[in-house]
Amino acid sequence: MMEYDFELGKSAKTLVEDILEVKEGDNVVITADTKSNEAVVKATAAEVFSAGGKPMVVWNATPLGVGKAADDMLPLKTLTGALKDADVWIEYNEQWLLYSTVYDRVIESSDDIRYICLVEMNPDMMVRTIGRVDMPKLAKFLKIMAEETGDAKKVKVTTPAGTDLEFENHPERHMIVHSGDIMRGKASMLPGQISWSPKFESINGTLVFDGSLVPPIGLLDNPIKLTVEKGKVIKIEGGREAQQFEKWLASFDDERMYYLAHISYGFNPGAKLTGNIVEDERIWGGTEWGLGNVGSKLVPEQEGGIEAASHCDGICSNSSVWLDGKQIMDKGKIVNHEELEKLEKELI
Repeated sequence: MMEYDFELGKSAKTLVEDILEVKEGDNVVITADTKSNEAVVKATAAEVFSAGGKPMVVWNATPLGVGKAADDMLPLKTLTGALKDADVWIEYNEQWLLYSTVYDRVIESSDDIRYICLVEMNPDMMVRTIGRVDMPKLAKFLKIMAEETGDAKKVKVTTPAGTDLEFENHPERHMIVHSGDIMRGKASMLPGQISWSPKFESINGTLVFDGSLVPPIGLLDNPIKLTVEKGKVIKIEGGREAQQFEKWLASFDDERMYYLAHISYGFNPGAKLTGNIVEDERIWGGTEWGLGNVGSKLVPEQEGGIEAASHCDGICSNSSVWLDGKQIMDKGKIVNHEELEKLEKELI
């Protein structure tokens, strides 16, 4: 018997029916590469069929990079063609297509597609982060937290590992809430995250990744310290992993790779640090920073987003957050907000 053989079906049903709301006749494309988990793909396709949808699974060879770094190894025309008229796109690729040219073309050309990024998904993760989570309660928590953060003009974030950053929110850039509510024309991620792009030029201070960094490393044995001035990484310090990261960034010969792209809160009660960035980003009470390519939904005032050669994400655990000088998180736990504190206790 496979791992979580019984529970996986229930988790796939939650994804297909409750989160994606697949209806009779929906064309659902599931993308995967040769490293994707076959049990997850098949369970999802089965639930799509059971819901009355029309599943199609597209497998491709595993690229050596992610985002636009995977372009040269992808069948761009045929993959884009298979996806552009889909009602639902579920991405299970190990080397993610998110921010690739395929992704940009499909998302920007369709007002109806419902996309969810579930890269590197496996049965254990699917059960913990989808099947066993009270999605309506999580959605309520995320909505309130997003409103509190979005209303703030200035934000400060610190961590025990040494992160100490301050920045200003941008009035035209809204909070993107990944709560499991995916309407037509909306791209989303695994539930349990709030993402936004601040005023890039206002971001200053020290950023320390102490959880994981993907790509190019995965789980970190030692912290990587970044000095940030006006949204740009100007110095990278640490041991062997810091040197590896610095070499990776330089390999693109693209100055945009040194600029911060977004910040995210992590709030999925089932998430744990595994090296799978989609799960790591959702560790409760963590913050995550992306560098490189910026999707158009994060910077709606800039048509087409901000292109860069690739994109990476790093995790800062046990974050403390101040909104306009008032603390709302202390080392990963909600403070000074009765309703959020109550929901947090019920969820975790």
